[in-house]
Amino acid sequence: MDTKLLDILACPVCKGPLQYSKSRQLLVCRADRLAFPIRDGIPVMLEDEATRLEPTDALLQN
Repeated sequence: MDTKLLDILACPVCKGPLQYSKSRQLLVCRADRLAFPIRDGIPVMLEDEATRLEPTDALLQN
């Protein structure tokens, strides 16, 4: 994923920052506990396509 793209992308729900999970090919919004998939190198920034994360999910830790 291009770092310049990561710098300008924001959560479509809260407009907050996203974190990139390279191993799982996801963009994660910690505030909303949502994980947006990256398919064929393209982030799918639709709330309906996002996965809701549990508070204990390792992607929310750190």
